[in-house]
Amino acid sequence: MADRLQDRTAIVTGGANGIGRGIVRAFVAEGARVLFVDVDEARGEELAAELGDAVRFLPIDISQEANAEVIRDAAVSTYGAIHVLVNNAHASRQAPFVDTTMEMFALSFDTGFYPAFWLMRACYPDLKLTRGSVINFASGAGLIGRPTQLSYAAAKEAVRAMSRVAAHEWARDDINVNVISPLARTEGVDRFLAEHPEQEAALLSGAPLGRLGDPEADIGRTAVFLASDDASYITGQTLMVDGGGVMLR
Repeated sequence: MADRLQDRTAIVTGGANGIGRGIVRAFVAEGARVLFVDVDEARGEELAAELGDAVRFLPIDISQEANAEVIRDAAVSTYGAIHVLVNNAHASRQAPFVDTTMEMFALSFDTGFYPAFWLMRACYPDLKLTRGSVINFASGAGLIGRPTQLSYAAAKEAVRAMSRVAAHEWARDDINVNVISPLARTEGVDRFLAEHPEQEAALLSGAPLGRLGDPEADIGRTAVFLASDDASYITGQTLMVDGGGVMLR
């Protein structure tokens, strides 16, 4: 077992499935202790059983503002400190622009943007003590403006804007705040491609490296880097971990 995150503790939202699951596994492989939260109790308990004492699973709804303090308190009471906050969870529905509803905006912001804000605010004093790091998540949907993803794209770009503000304000506390914009083969992507097999070629054609990323080996390892001392001089950045699909200038 490697030790790039030895003696560090992390909170990961949406940790039971997909990219979040990959991040939890990658963190544990590098020596971290992880409190991960999710509403999927079955998958969460399964991952907790797999990883054992290195993790604690907290089934909780992050769309409720008060639960940010519950999550923060659970991490501190379990591990004594918070070194890394990973805001990965997000839910949304797709629709053409003119069919997008306020309910769709509410779903996207209530599960993505607002929980990231609430948790950053709740964990700030602890991250200040540990000179820790925040890892938020963006999407090519927002960077490119993908059709039918208005509510999701808007929330993801709001997360990027918030991350840049926090990176400026919290730099004096040696807290670095960065963003990952991923493309990965998750369970959700597999379900989508099973229903729309004609979309796979189009999806792959958008990534010059010609493949979808792996949630643990590609996205999780990038999160490990951002949480480690190797990234201590990086803040306010969006890292495109998408096979080259979006090349920022």
